[in-house]
Amino acid sequence: MTAIIILLCVLLITIVLVQIGKVTELTAQIKGEREVLRDNSKWNGWLSVAFMIVFLVGVFISAWEYKNQMMGYGPHTSASAHGGALDDMFNLTLILTGIVFVLCHIALFWFAYKYRWQEGRKAQFIAHDNRLELIWTAVPAVVMTILVVRGLNAWNTVMADVNPNEDYIEIEATGQQFNWIIRYPGPDGKLGARNYKLTGANNQLGMDFTDPKTWDDVIPGQEIYLPVGKKVRVRITAKDVLHNFYLPHFRVKMDAVPGMPTYFIFTPIKTTSDYRNELRKYDEYNLPYDDAEPTGAKRWEKFEYELACAELCGKGHYSMKRILKVVSQEEFDAWYSKQESFYLTQVRGKDEDPNKDKVLDIEVRQRAREFSENVKKAVESTDVADKTLTLRHINFETGSATLTANSRYELDNLVTALNAFPGIVIEVAGHTDNTGDPLENQALSSARAASVVKYLTDRGISEGRLRPRGYGDTKPLAPNDSDENRAKKPQN
Repeated sequence: MTAIIILLCVLLITIVLVQIGKVTELTAQIKGEREVLRDNSKWNGWLSVAFMIVFLVGVFISAWEYKNQMMGYGPHTSASAHGGALDDMFNLTLILTGIVFVLCHIALFWFAYKYRWQEGRKAQFIAHDNRLELIWTAVPAVVMTILVVRGLNAWNTVMADVNPNEDYIEIEATGQQFNWIIRYPGPDGKLGARNYKLTGANNQLGMDFTDPKTWDDVIPGQEIYLPVGKKVRVRITAKDVLHNFYLPHFRVKMDAVPGMPTYFIFTPIKTTSDYRNELRKYDEYNLPYDDAEPTGAKRWEKFEYELACAELCGKGHYSMKRILKVVSQEEFDAWYSKQESFYLTQVRGKDEDPNKDKVLDIEVRQRAREFSENVKKAVESTDVADKTLTLRHINFETGSATLTANSRYELDNLVTALNAFPGIVIEVAGHTDNTGDPLENQALSSARAASVVKYLTDRGISEGRLRPRGYGDTKPLAPNDSDENRAKKPQN
Protein backbone atom coordinates (compact mmCIF):
# COMPACT_ATOMS: atom_id res chain seq x y z
CA MET A 1 0.00 0.00 0.00
CA THR A 2 2.82 2.41 0.89
CA ALA A 3 4.51 1.77 -2.46
CA ILE A 4 1.28 2.58 -4.32
CA ILE A 5 0.89 5.87 -2.41
CA ILE A 6 4.51 6.85 -3.19
CA LEU A 7 3.98 6.00 -6.86
CA LEU A 8 0.82 8.12 -6.99
CA CYS A 9 2.62 11.06 -5.35
CA VAL A 10 5.45 10.89 -7.89
CA LEU A 11 2.92 10.74 -10.70
CA LEU A 12 1.03 13.74 -9.29
CA ILE A 13 4.23 15.80 -8.94
CA THR A 14 5.15 14.97 -12.53
CA ILE A 15 1.74 16.14 -13.75
CA VAL A 16 2.05 19.39 -11.76
CA LEU A 17 5.49 20.12 -13.22
CA VAL A 18 4.26 19.48 -16.76
CA GLN A 19 1.33 21.84 -16.19
CA ILE A 20 3.64 24.53 -14.77
CA GLY A 21 5.74 24.23 -17.91
CA LYS A 22 2.69 24.69 -20.09
CA VAL A 23 1.56 27.72 -18.06
CA THR A 24 5.04 29.26 -18.45
CA GLU A 25 4.90 28.77 -22.21
CA LEU A 26 1.48 30.41 -22.38
CA THR A 27 2.69 33.33 -20.20
CA ALA A 28 5.68 33.84 -22.48
CA GLN A 29 3.44 33.96 -25.49
CA ILE A 30 1.14 36.49 -23.84
CA LYS A 31 3.75 38.78 -22.22
CA GLY A 32 6.58 38.31 -24.67
CA GLU A 33 9.81 36.33 -24.42
CA ARG A 34 12.04 39.22 -23.30
CA GLU A 35 9.74 40.32 -20.52
CA VAL A 36 9.46 36.76 -19.19
CA LEU A 37 13.24 36.38 -19.38
CA ARG A 38 13.70 39.61 -17.42
CA ASP A 39 11.22 38.53 -14.72
CA ASN A 40 12.75 35.04 -14.44
CA SER A 41 16.27 36.46 -14.13
CA LYS A 42 15.18 38.86 -11.41
CA TRP A 43 13.44 36.15 -9.40
CA ASN A 44 16.28 33.68 -9.85
CA GLY A 45 18.74 36.32 -8.63
CA TRP A 46 16.71 37.17 -5.53
CA LEU A 47 16.02 33.51 -4.78
CA SER A 48 19.76 32.78 -5.00
CA VAL A 49 20.45 35.50 -2.41
CA ALA A 50 17.65 34.19 -0.18
CA PHE A 51 18.96 30.63 -0.47
CA MET A 52 22.48 31.80 0.38
CA ILE A 53 21.29 33.52 3.55
CA VAL A 54 19.07 30.62 4.69
CA PHE A 55 21.75 28.05 3.86
CA LEU A 56 24.62 29.78 5.69
CA VAL A 57 22.45 30.63 8.69
CA GLY A 58 21.34 26.99 8.79
CA VAL A 59 24.94 25.78 8.66
CA PHE A 60 26.00 27.88 11.64
CA ILE A 61 22.87 27.23 13.68
CA SER A 62 23.05 23.46 13.15
CA ALA A 63 26.76 23.45 14.01
CA TRP A 64 26.04 25.31 17.25
CA GLU A 65 23.02 23.14 18.04
CA TYR A 66 24.86 19.83 17.64
CA LYS A 67 28.35 20.83 18.80
CA ASN A 68 27.97 18.87 22.05
CA GLN A 69 27.44 15.65 20.07
CA MET A 70 30.55 16.11 17.91
CA MET A 71 34.02 14.83 18.70
CA GLY A 72 36.31 17.63 19.90
CA TYR A 73 33.59 19.96 21.17
CA GLY A 74 31.47 20.31 24.29
CA PRO A 75 32.07 17.33 26.57
CA HIS A 76 33.75 15.31 23.82
CA THR A 77 37.26 16.67 24.11
CA SER A 78 39.90 14.00 23.66
CA ALA A 79 40.30 11.35 26.34
CA SER A 80 43.90 10.65 25.29
CA ALA A 81 47.12 12.63 25.61
CA HIS A 82 47.72 12.85 21.84
CA GLY A 83 44.10 13.55 20.89
CA GLY A 84 44.39 17.30 21.56
CA ALA A 85 46.97 17.65 18.78
CA LEU A 86 44.64 15.93 16.31
CA ASP A 87 41.68 18.05 17.42
CA ASP A 88 43.75 21.23 16.99
CA MET A 89 44.75 20.12 13.50
CA PHE A 90 41.14 19.47 12.53
CA ASN A 91 40.04 22.80 14.02
CA LEU A 92 42.70 24.68 12.05
CA THR A 93 41.62 22.87 8.89
CA LEU A 94 37.98 23.69 9.65
CA ILE A 95 38.75 27.39 10.16
CA LEU A 96 40.82 27.80 6.99
CA THR A 97 38.54 25.77 4.76
CA GLY A 98 35.49 27.27 6.48
CA ILE A 99 36.56 30.77 5.43
CA VAL A 100 36.87 29.58 1.84
CA PHE A 101 33.54 27.75 2.12
CA VAL A 102 31.65 30.85 3.29
CA LEU A 103 33.32 33.27 0.85
CA CYS A 104 32.79 30.95 -2.12
CA HIS A 105 29.10 30.51 -1.34
CA ILE A 106 28.59 34.24 -0.87
CA ALA A 107 30.37 34.92 -4.16
CA LEU A 108 28.49 32.14 -5.96
CA PHE A 109 24.99 33.30 -5.05
CA TRP A 110 25.73 37.04 -4.99
CA PHE A 111 27.18 36.87 -8.46
CA ALA A 112 24.12 34.90 -9.58
CA TYR A 113 22.08 37.91 -8.48
CA LYS A 114 24.45 40.73 -9.42
CA TYR A 115 25.17 39.42 -12.92
CA ARG A 116 21.72 38.13 -13.74
CA TRP A 117 20.47 38.78 -17.25
CA GLN A 118 19.44 42.37 -17.82
CA GLU A 119 18.45 43.96 -21.05
CA GLY A 120 21.32 45.88 -22.64
CA ARG A 121 24.05 44.31 -20.45
CA LYS A 122 26.96 42.61 -22.19
CA ALA A 123 29.41 40.09 -20.68
CA GLN A 124 33.09 41.01 -20.48
CA PHE A 125 35.91 38.60 -21.35
CA ILE A 126 39.19 38.97 -19.43
CA ALA A 127 41.88 36.86 -21.08
CA HIS A 128 44.60 37.20 -18.45
CA ASP A 129 45.27 38.80 -15.04
CA ASN A 130 48.70 38.16 -13.47
CA ARG A 131 47.78 39.63 -10.10
CA LEU A 132 44.64 37.52 -9.81
CA GLU A 133 46.48 34.35 -10.77
CA LEU A 134 49.25 35.14 -8.27
CA ILE A 135 46.69 35.51 -5.50
CA TRP A 136 44.92 32.28 -6.50
CA THR A 137 48.24 30.44 -6.48
CA ALA A 138 49.96 31.98 -3.46
CA VAL A 139 47.09 31.91 -0.98
CA PRO A 140 46.27 28.18 -1.39
CA ALA A 141 50.00 27.38 -1.35
CA VAL A 142 50.48 29.17 1.98
CA VAL A 143 47.38 27.55 3.46
CA MET A 144 48.44 24.09 2.27
CA THR A 145 51.93 24.61 3.68
CA ILE A 146 50.49 25.48 7.10
CA LEU A 147 48.19 22.44 7.05
CA VAL A 148 50.87 20.03 5.84
CA VAL A 149 53.46 21.21 8.39
CA ARG A 150 50.94 20.99 11.24
CA GLY A 151 49.84 17.60 9.97
CA LEU A 152 53.40 16.26 9.82
CA ASN A 153 54.11 17.50 13.34
CA ALA A 154 50.94 15.79 14.59
CA TRP A 155 51.78 12.60 12.69
CA ASN A 156 55.32 12.43 14.06
CA THR A 157 54.01 12.97 17.58
CA VAL A 158 51.14 10.50 17.37
CA MET A 159 52.87 7.71 15.44
CA ALA A 160 56.18 7.68 17.34
CA ASP A 161 56.93 4.25 18.79
CA VAL A 162 57.77 3.67 22.46
CA ASN A 163 61.32 3.61 23.75
CA PRO A 164 62.49 0.35 25.36
CA ASN A 165 63.06 2.05 28.72
CA GLU A 166 59.61 3.68 28.82
CA ASP A 167 56.93 2.63 31.28
CA TYR A 168 54.11 1.26 29.17
CA ILE A 169 51.74 -1.67 28.80
CA GLU A 170 51.46 -3.57 25.53
CA ILE A 171 48.32 -5.41 24.51
CA GLU A 172 47.28 -7.12 21.31
CA ALA A 173 44.01 -6.73 19.38
CA THR A 174 43.17 -9.29 16.71
CA GLY A 175 40.13 -8.69 14.52
CA GLN A 176 38.09 -11.53 13.11
CA GLN A 177 34.57 -11.94 11.77
CA PHE A 178 32.97 -10.81 14.01
CA ASN A 179 34.89 -10.18 17.21
CA TRP A 180 38.00 -8.67 18.73
CA ILE A 181 40.35 -11.00 20.61
CA ILE A 182 42.35 -9.00 23.16
CA ARG A 183 45.54 -10.43 24.64
CA TYR A 184 47.41 -9.02 27.66
CA PRO A 185 50.93 -9.97 28.75
CA GLY A 186 51.31 -11.84 32.00
CA PRO A 187 53.44 -10.74 34.97
CA ASP A 188 56.54 -10.87 32.75
CA GLY A 189 55.14 -7.87 30.82
CA LYS A 190 55.85 -9.48 27.43
CA LEU A 191 53.53 -10.92 24.81
CA GLY A 192 54.52 -14.33 23.53
CA ALA A 193 55.14 -15.39 19.93
CA ARG A 194 52.44 -16.43 17.47
CA ASN A 195 52.43 -18.71 14.44
CA TYR A 196 49.39 -18.82 12.20
CA LYS A 197 50.09 -22.51 11.49
CA LEU A 198 49.26 -23.29 15.13
CA THR A 199 45.76 -21.76 14.93
CA GLY A 200 43.08 -24.20 16.02
CA ALA A 201 39.83 -24.55 17.93
CA ASN A 202 41.61 -24.27 21.30
CA ASN A 203 44.21 -21.78 20.09
CA GLN A 204 42.46 -19.11 18.06
CA LEU A 205 45.48 -16.81 18.02
CA GLY A 206 48.01 -19.47 17.05
CA MET A 207 50.05 -18.81 20.19
CA ASP A 208 53.39 -20.65 20.21
CA PHE A 209 53.49 -22.38 23.59
CA THR A 210 57.12 -23.36 23.14
CA ASP A 211 57.85 -19.67 23.79
CA PRO A 212 57.95 -19.12 27.59
CA LYS A 213 56.54 -15.60 27.15
CA THR A 214 53.17 -17.09 26.09
CA TRP A 215 52.73 -19.15 29.25
CA ASP A 216 51.36 -16.28 31.35
CA ASP A 217 49.55 -14.34 28.59
CA VAL A 218 45.94 -13.46 29.40
CA ILE A 219 42.87 -13.40 27.15
CA PRO A 220 40.15 -11.74 29.29
CA GLY A 221 36.39 -11.61 28.82
CA GLN A 222 34.42 -9.14 26.74
CA GLU A 223 35.38 -5.98 28.66
CA ILE A 224 38.76 -4.34 28.10
CA TYR A 225 40.48 -2.61 31.03
CA LEU A 226 43.23 0.00 30.83
CA PRO A 227 44.84 2.12 33.57
CA VAL A 228 44.54 5.90 33.31
CA GLY A 229 47.76 7.82 32.76
CA LYS A 230 49.65 4.73 31.50
CA LYS A 231 51.01 4.65 27.96
CA VAL A 232 49.45 1.81 25.95
CA ARG A 233 50.95 0.17 22.88
CA VAL A 234 48.39 -1.83 20.92
CA ARG A 235 49.53 -4.48 18.47
CA ILE A 236 46.86 -4.65 15.79
CA THR A 237 46.27 -7.48 13.34
CA ALA A 238 43.48 -9.48 11.70
CA LYS A 239 42.79 -13.14 10.96
CA ASP A 240 40.52 -13.00 7.94
CA VAL A 241 39.54 -9.71 6.27
CA LEU A 242 40.37 -6.05 6.70
CA HIS A 243 39.17 -4.60 10.02
CA ASN A 244 39.85 -1.29 11.75
CA PHE A 245 40.73 -0.71 15.41
CA TYR A 246 38.67 2.38 16.29
CA LEU A 247 38.47 4.16 19.65
CA PRO A 248 36.80 7.47 18.72
CA HIS A 249 36.97 9.09 22.15
CA PHE A 250 40.75 8.53 22.22
CA ARG A 251 41.30 9.56 18.58
CA VAL A 252 42.68 6.10 17.85
CA LYS A 253 42.06 4.56 14.43
CA MET A 254 44.27 2.00 12.70
CA ASP A 255 43.63 -0.68 10.08
CA ALA A 256 43.89 -4.32 11.14
CA VAL A 257 45.37 -6.05 8.12
CA PRO A 258 45.78 -9.84 7.78
CA GLY A 259 49.47 -10.73 7.57
CA MET A 260 50.68 -7.17 8.21
CA PRO A 261 50.78 -6.21 11.91
CA THR A 262 50.33 -2.51 12.75
CA TYR A 263 50.33 -0.65 16.05
CA PHE A 264 48.99 2.44 17.78
CA ILE A 265 50.22 4.15 20.94
CA PHE A 266 48.10 6.32 23.21
CA THR A 267 47.79 7.36 26.83
CA PRO A 268 44.28 7.52 28.38
CA ILE A 269 43.90 10.68 30.47
CA LYS A 270 40.24 10.36 31.52
CA THR A 271 38.72 7.43 33.35
CA THR A 272 35.26 6.26 32.36
CA SER A 273 33.99 7.91 35.55
CA ASP A 274 35.69 11.22 34.65
CA TYR A 275 34.09 11.23 31.21
CA ARG A 276 30.66 10.52 32.67
CA ASN A 277 31.03 13.45 35.04
CA GLU A 278 31.86 15.71 32.07
CA LEU A 279 28.70 14.56 30.26
CA ARG A 280 26.68 15.14 33.41
CA LYS A 281 27.14 18.92 33.04
CA TYR A 282 25.11 19.03 29.80
CA ASP A 283 21.32 19.03 29.68
CA GLU A 284 21.07 16.68 26.71
CA TYR A 285 22.95 13.99 28.63
CA ASN A 286 20.61 14.26 31.60
CA LEU A 287 17.76 12.94 29.50
CA PRO A 288 16.57 9.35 30.11
CA TYR A 289 18.77 6.73 28.49
CA ASP A 290 15.65 4.77 27.57
CA ASP A 291 12.59 6.82 26.59
CA ALA A 292 10.41 3.94 27.74
CA GLU A 293 11.78 4.43 31.29
CA PRO A 294 11.66 8.19 31.95
CA THR A 295 12.63 7.71 35.62
CA GLY A 296 15.46 5.31 34.81
CA ALA A 297 19.17 5.91 34.25
CA LYS A 298 20.33 9.07 32.51
CA ARG A 299 22.37 9.07 29.32
CA TRP A 300 25.56 10.12 31.11
CA GLU A 301 25.19 7.25 33.58
CA LYS A 302 25.14 4.69 30.77
CA PHE A 303 28.11 6.08 28.87
CA GLU A 304 30.93 3.65 28.05
CA TYR A 305 34.03 3.94 25.91
CA GLU A 306 33.68 1.67 22.90
CA LEU A 307 36.03 -0.24 20.64
CA ALA A 308 34.49 -0.59 17.19
CA CYS A 309 35.49 -1.84 13.77
CA ALA A 310 35.52 1.06 11.30
CA GLU A 311 35.55 -1.18 8.22
CA LEU A 312 32.54 -2.82 6.61
CA CYS A 313 33.90 -6.30 7.29
CA GLY A 314 30.72 -8.27 6.67
CA LYS A 315 27.11 -8.72 7.76
CA GLY A 316 28.07 -9.06 11.45
CA HIS A 317 30.19 -5.88 11.38
CA TYR A 318 28.04 -4.23 14.06
CA SER A 319 28.70 -7.02 16.59
CA MET A 320 32.42 -6.17 16.92
CA LYS A 321 31.61 -3.56 19.54
CA ARG A 322 33.61 -4.04 22.76
CA ILE A 323 33.35 -2.04 25.99
CA LEU A 324 36.56 -0.35 27.15
CA LYS A 325 36.87 0.70 30.79
CA VAL A 326 39.56 3.17 31.81
CA VAL A 327 40.13 2.95 35.56
CA SER A 328 42.65 3.97 38.18
CA GLN A 329 45.90 2.01 38.47
CA GLU A 330 44.65 0.44 41.71
CA GLU A 331 41.41 -0.73 40.06
CA PHE A 332 43.32 -2.05 37.07
CA ASP A 333 45.72 -3.98 39.30
CA ALA A 334 42.79 -5.51 41.20
CA TRP A 335 41.14 -6.59 37.92
CA TYR A 336 44.40 -7.83 36.44
CA SER A 337 45.22 -9.93 39.50
CA LYS A 338 42.05 -11.95 38.91
CA GLN A 339 42.94 -12.80 35.29
CA GLU A 340 44.28 -16.28 34.66
CA SER A 341 46.82 -17.48 32.15
CA PHE A 342 45.17 -18.77 28.99
CA TYR A 343 47.81 -21.45 28.57
CA LEU A 344 47.74 -22.74 32.14
CA THR A 345 43.93 -22.85 32.30
CA GLN A 346 42.97 -23.88 28.75
CA VAL A 347 45.91 -25.76 27.25
CA ARG A 348 48.21 -27.07 30.00
CA GLY A 349 48.31 -30.87 30.15
CA LYS A 350 46.10 -31.42 27.08
CA ASP A 351 47.09 -33.17 23.88
CA GLU A 352 48.00 -29.89 22.16
CA ASP A 353 50.33 -28.89 25.01
CA PRO A 354 53.94 -29.16 23.76
CA ASN A 355 55.23 -29.09 27.37
CA LYS A 356 53.16 -31.88 28.88
CA ASP A 357 56.09 -33.71 30.46
CA LYS A 358 57.84 -30.60 31.79
CA VAL A 359 57.50 -28.50 34.90
CA LEU A 360 57.53 -24.92 33.68
CA ASP A 361 59.36 -22.03 35.30
CA ILE A 362 56.07 -20.19 35.72
CA GLU A 363 54.65 -23.19 37.60
CA VAL A 364 57.75 -23.42 39.77
CA ARG A 365 57.37 -19.76 40.79
CA GLN A 366 53.63 -20.11 41.30
CA ARG A 367 54.01 -23.23 43.43
CA ALA A 368 56.75 -21.56 45.47
CA ARG A 369 54.48 -18.60 46.27
CA GLU A 370 51.58 -20.84 47.22
CA PHE A 371 53.78 -23.11 49.33
CA SER A 372 55.29 -20.16 51.19
CA GLU A 373 51.83 -18.78 51.97
CA ASN A 374 50.58 -22.18 53.16
CA VAL A 375 53.61 -22.70 55.42
CA LYS A 376 53.22 -19.25 56.95
CA LYS A 377 49.53 -19.92 57.58
CA ALA A 378 50.32 -23.32 59.15
CA VAL A 379 52.97 -21.84 61.48
CA GLU A 380 50.76 -18.97 62.62
CA SER A 381 47.54 -20.99 63.00
CA THR A 382 46.41 -22.53 66.29
CA ASP A 383 44.11 -24.98 64.50
CA VAL A 384 45.62 -28.47 64.28
CA ALA A 385 43.99 -29.10 60.88
CA ASP A 386 45.79 -26.07 59.41
CA LYS A 387 49.16 -27.47 60.45
CA THR A 388 48.95 -30.39 58.01
CA LEU A 389 50.29 -29.55 54.55
CA THR A 390 49.77 -31.72 51.51
CA LEU A 391 52.75 -31.92 49.16
CA ARG A 392 50.84 -32.33 45.91
CA HIS A 393 53.74 -32.23 43.50
CA ILE A 394 55.87 -35.08 44.87
CA ASN A 395 55.80 -38.32 42.85
CA PHE A 396 57.61 -41.64 42.93
CA GLU A 397 58.39 -44.27 40.37
CA THR A 398 55.58 -46.84 40.20
CA GLY A 399 55.86 -49.31 43.07
CA SER A 400 59.10 -47.67 44.21
CA ALA A 401 60.44 -45.19 46.75
CA THR A 402 62.53 -43.45 44.09
CA LEU A 403 61.59 -39.77 43.69
CA THR A 404 60.86 -38.50 40.16
CA ALA A 405 63.03 -35.65 38.86
CA ASN A 406 60.16 -33.17 38.94
CA SER A 407 59.60 -33.76 42.67
CA ARG A 408 62.67 -31.70 43.50
CA TYR A 409 60.79 -28.42 42.92
CA GLU A 410 58.30 -29.09 45.71
CA LEU A 411 60.99 -30.46 48.00
CA ASP A 412 63.18 -27.42 47.41
CA ASN A 413 60.23 -25.27 48.50
CA LEU A 414 60.08 -27.33 51.68
CA VAL A 415 63.83 -26.83 52.26
CA THR A 416 63.34 -23.05 51.88
CA ALA A 417 60.45 -23.11 54.37
CA LEU A 418 62.39 -25.13 56.95
CA ASN A 419 65.32 -22.73 56.69
CA ALA A 420 62.94 -19.78 57.12
CA PHE A 421 61.48 -21.34 60.31
CA PRO A 422 64.44 -23.08 61.99
CA GLY A 423 62.50 -23.86 65.15
CA ILE A 424 59.82 -26.10 63.71
CA VAL A 425 59.85 -29.92 63.71
CA ILE A 426 57.80 -31.80 61.13
CA GLU A 427 56.46 -35.29 60.51
CA VAL A 428 56.92 -36.57 56.97
CA ALA A 429 54.00 -38.94 56.43
CA GLY A 430 53.96 -41.33 53.48
CA HIS A 431 50.75 -42.84 52.02
CA THR A 432 49.71 -45.33 49.33
CA ASP A 433 46.42 -46.44 47.83
CA ASN A 434 44.76 -49.77 48.72
CA THR A 435 45.98 -51.65 45.67
CA GLY A 436 48.15 -54.65 46.60
CA ASP A 437 49.13 -56.21 49.91
CA PRO A 438 48.59 -53.93 52.97
CA LEU A 439 51.93 -54.91 54.54
CA GLU A 440 53.79 -54.11 51.35
CA ASN A 441 51.92 -50.78 51.11
CA GLN A 442 52.96 -49.99 54.68
CA ALA A 443 56.60 -50.72 53.90
CA LEU A 444 56.44 -48.72 50.65
CA SER A 445 54.94 -45.67 52.37
CA SER A 446 57.66 -45.79 55.05
CA ALA A 447 60.36 -46.06 52.40
CA ARG A 448 58.90 -43.12 50.52
CA ALA A 449 58.80 -40.98 53.66
CA ALA A 450 62.44 -41.92 54.27
CA SER A 451 63.35 -40.87 50.71
CA VAL A 452 61.88 -37.44 51.34
CA VAL A 453 63.78 -37.12 54.62
CA LYS A 454 67.04 -38.10 52.91
CA TYR A 455 66.48 -35.44 50.22
CA LEU A 456 66.00 -32.82 52.93
CA THR A 457 68.98 -33.86 55.03
CA ASP A 458 71.23 -33.94 51.97
CA ARG A 459 70.41 -30.23 51.64
CA GLY A 460 71.35 -29.27 55.16
CA ILE A 461 68.16 -29.84 57.15
CA SER A 462 68.87 -31.41 60.54
CA GLU A 463 67.63 -35.00 60.77
CA GLY A 464 66.40 -34.27 64.31
CA ARG A 465 63.74 -31.93 62.89
CA LEU A 466 62.30 -34.63 60.60
CA ARG A 467 60.17 -37.60 61.66
CA PRO A 468 59.39 -39.99 58.79
CA ARG A 469 56.36 -42.22 59.15
CA GLY A 470 54.48 -44.51 56.75
CA TYR A 471 50.71 -44.94 56.96
CA GLY A 472 50.21 -47.27 54.01
CA ASP A 473 46.58 -47.18 52.86
CA THR A 474 45.11 -46.40 56.27
CA LYS A 475 44.71 -42.63 55.82
CA PRO A 476 43.80 -41.97 52.17
CA LEU A 477 43.38 -38.39 50.97
CA ALA A 478 40.20 -39.52 49.18
CA PRO A 479 38.17 -42.74 49.26
CA ASN A 480 39.92 -45.55 47.38
CA ASP A 481 36.88 -46.16 45.17
CA SER A 482 38.20 -44.98 41.79
CA ASP A 483 41.43 -44.76 39.82
CA GLU A 484 41.27 -40.97 40.06
CA ASN A 485 41.02 -41.00 43.86
CA ARG A 486 43.68 -43.68 44.22
CA ALA A 487 46.05 -41.42 42.30
CA LYS A 488 45.88 -38.88 45.14
CA LYS A 489 48.81 -40.05 47.27
CA PRO A 490 50.27 -37.01 49.03
CA GLN A 491 53.26 -36.79 51.33
CA ASN A 492 52.27 -34.83 54.44
